[in-house]
Amino acid sequence: MASDITEYLRQTIALGGSDLHLSAWAPACARVNGSIVPFDQNILDPTTVRDLILDTLTESQRATLEEELELDYALQVDGVGRFRGNVHIARGHAEAAFRFISQDIPALETLGHHSPIFEFCNLRSGLVLVTGITGSGKSTTLASMVRRIAESRNGVIISLEDPVEFIHEHRSCLIKQREVGSDTRSFPRALRQALRQDPDVIVVSEMRDLDTIRIALTAAETGHLVLATLHTPDAPQTIDRIVDVFPADQQAQIITQLSGALEGIVCQRLIPRADGQGRVLASEILRPSHAMRNCIRERKLEQIVGLMEIGYKEGNRTIDQSIAALLDANIITREEAIFHCRERKTFEVSPKEPRKPKSIWT
Repeated sequence: MASDITEYLRQTIALGGSDLHLSAWAPACARVNGSIVPFDQNILDPTTVRDLILDTLTESQRATLEEELELDYALQVDGVGRFRGNVHIARGHAEAAFRFISQDIPALETLGHHSPIFEFCNLRSGLVLVTGITGSGKSTTLASMVRRIAESRNGVIISLEDPVEFIHEHRSCLIKQREVGSDTRSFPRALRQALRQDPDVIVVSEMRDLDTIRIALTAAETGHLVLATLHTPDAPQTIDRIVDVFPADQQAQIITQLSGALEGIVCQRLIPRADGQGRVLASEILRPSHAMRNCIRERKLEQIVGLMEIGYKEGNRTIDQSIAALLDANIITREEAIFHCRERKTFEVSPKEPRKPKSIWT
């Protein structure tokens, strides 16, 4: 059993883990390549878990946790690294998850994305969304996009985060990173103020609520490039989620705004490699054509996937096309392809039988 939180965090990194989990009546665990791995057989009692967590908190953070019963915060551990922490109460006991944040922001080219994502970084206005489930690499993709923009143009980038994860250098752009809770009261308030701070690019680490989405759409319509994330698994559900946040009497207006302001959606998943050496990125990319914008306005989202499949020359990619390319290259197994795909029947064939979709990457 580790003597303090620092040792657990150090062990997590040594294992190549992405997250440390501390739970009452369970051993400390790390998530390694998507799987939960216990450090040992030592069971942590509630008092031990609470003390490990409280050692990482300031007095004000402890007060917030006591009042709100949950807390997001950033944790910098000397000699170990930077982490995003989430403390919460489960069955009356304090528990926590800590996500390791590498401060080496990777170049966008190294992540395995398809070429249209680079073109999103060249946009001067509009809304670009990076989506996926928790742990799918959204924050890393967003940080890499900010890095690429900061290296390739001159301007002001305002990033609104909860908490601040990657620390950006200014490079050719002036980058202002504001943390909800310590630098601003809320995402909507910070977004409203950002419009008065001469931004060229606005980054929203997560669009969580109606007001944040509304202001982000307005910013995208009025000459700013807005980059944001959402917890949605694919492009059609991303559009649906944005619209459904609003009351029925406001949805028509939001659909109209979204159909005009949306410039791209990147939906990503990390899939275990066939050789067991980590995970590989599969992604769905939507670049709205005129026909797609009409489908959004008319809310005929069931047609979006078909339009993406035939729109690959414009940069569209479905998740099944991305997975098919990885399977054809023997990077992932058929079992993983079936588990992560949209249309299971596409992949549920014997290896000798022909299978669609064919790989069409450029």
